[in-house]
Amino acid sequence: MNAELIVSISGIRDTTRDAAIEFAAEMDRRDVRLSLLVAPRLQGGYRLLEDPATQSWLRGRRARGDAIVLHGYDQAATKRRRAEFATLPRHEARLRLTAADRVLEQAELRTRLFAAPRWDASAGAIEALPEVGFRLALGLTSILDLERNTAQKARVYGIGEGFRAESWWCRALVLGAAKTARRGGVLRLAISAAQLGRSGPRQAMLDAVDLALFHDAASEVYRWEPFTAVKAA
Repeated sequence: MNAELIVSISGIRDTTRDAAIEFAAEMDRRDVRLSLLVAPRLQGGYRLLEDPATQSWLRGRRARGDAIVLHGYDQAATKRRRAEFATLPRHEARLRLTAADRVLEQAELRTRLFAAPRWDASAGAIEALPEVGFRLALGLTSILDLERNTAQKARVYGIGEGFRAESWWCRALVLGAAKTARRGGVLRLAISAAQLGRSGPRQAMLDAVDLALFHDAASEVYRWEPFTAVKAA
């Protein structure tokens, strides 16, 4: 069985958009679709609703077949050294998810897919997701279908945003990605847009993608499949 390749970019904003655009062009040349992890707010006062150029690019990418994934609300640590959704109780998680959902709806980028910052969501956050309408939760080592209550095991190989970016790590990532592709598993590659501006991490991600394609991996995006009865309707 051929491997499934899912490539994602996070941290897309005004200052990293050009790097993301260049990488997306490389993926287009390889017929590889992208999953774009989007947060309404980021450090330094960034607001997606005040950045029409990034909004437009994201909408255009989705129209081409890429996926939009909610990636937190403002990515602020809710406890020291812990990611935004890592320790939140259910009620607080629901408030943040609702606020983020409204922003993406305003930007015409609404999605039913969620990946917590650093791929770390508390039990309370997982419980809150379906209450706000989300159907898929992406974790560090699994993909959780919230409607069916089933999990697909597959780890993330990442650079930046919680993952290391040193040269030794980039080499290890390429080797790990090749191994997963050879075995026919789900290969989840992730890179922050900030790291795409650095030649080493960017090349490592391109090498990992190329090796996966060499082993006949099929390009996919994060998605939730409706039930058969819903499809028929």
